[in-house]
Amino acid sequence: MPARMPSCAEVAREVVRAGVAPQTAAGCAAWDGSAWTSELGGDVELFFDLASLTKPMTAFAIARSNLARQLRVSELLPELSGTASAGATLELLLSHRAGLAAHLPLWERLVAGADVADVIHAASDGRAPDARALAEGGAAPVYSDLGYILAGLALARHAGTEDAGEAIGRLVVEPLALGHALGTARDLAARGVALSERAAPTEDAPWRGGIVRGRVHDENAWMLTGEGGSGHAGMFGTIEGTLAFGTAVLDAVKGRAPGSADVAWLVRERPGGTLRAGFDGKSAQGSSAGERFGARSFGHLGFTGTSLWIDPDADVVAVLLTNRVHPTRDNVRIREARPRAHDALFARALELRGR
Repeated sequence: MPARMPSCAEVAREVVRAGVAPQTAAGCAAWDGSAWTSELGGDVELFFDLASLTKPMTAFAIARSNLARQLRVSELLPELSGTASAGATLELLLSHRAGLAAHLPLWERLVAGADVADVIHAASDGRAPDARALAEGGAAPVYSDLGYILAGLALARHAGTEDAGEAIGRLVVEPLALGHALGTARDLAARGVALSERAAPTEDAPWRGGIVRGRVHDENAWMLTGEGGSGHAGMFGTIEGTLAFGTAVLDAVKGRAPGSADVAWLVRERPGGTLRAGFDGKSAQGSSAGERFGARSFGHLGFTGTSLWIDPDADVVAVLLTNRVHPTRDNVRIREARPRAHDALFARALELRGR
């Protein structure tokens, strides 16, 4: 008789025992041909700062917003006309091929009193050192927070919302009935969720008053949108809500959700690397997805210690949520733990399905 696979609760406990993070939740789901079978374990009641798992949500919201992905930044944000990224399309921003730098410490300028509009202009002009002129296929891929800050602003302008977080709430969270398990700090507070009590703490940041809890960890997102959400960071979620988002993505990609928007373009493979639009693909060697997820799998990581992986061929979704940055981002044990955890969650999902 084959050995039983570790449960999601056991996977979460092992991550904690390995010194990765003090709080962890894990979940997996498998499609059986007619419905999802899923399991959750660990700190299932906690909300985690999802960090860059916000990026897939921004991309998914844009796909559901009826925005044409070939619209240029300047068409949606005319105030950025004349900047280096004015001609970049939404698709190039989302696929990290707009020639933008990976990151700029915009928060430092804002703390010093700079005007937000000037800082956004600086983000739009933040070029990668080796960025080529935009062409049909865009520039060489460089993973960029800046591109998602701009994409989030464009989404919010189109949707008539305060920021990208509110647009994600309207276009993704509400239609999926996940308001109890996913949202910005502002939106969750409006629903009676006190993140100061229910969120996993992140980093000890003296300039922000000490341990950050219930407020977005990412400094740029905090200074740009506060309790709301930017295109690159700002969403909080429980393991239930994050796993449900992952299954909704795969349902939409496969056309299983009634009235699904066209989202297949988000996850198609692109030249020059593994980065897709809102997601990353699985690298051939050393992927954080582990060994069991197939070559066509796609997903994303979050700096705070979060991850989402989706295998469209196996119809499996796995999520690992941790607060590995508590109390310091210097703890990098998650690099070794992620592949093992994802392998275990994949195997558990297949077991749940009965293979």
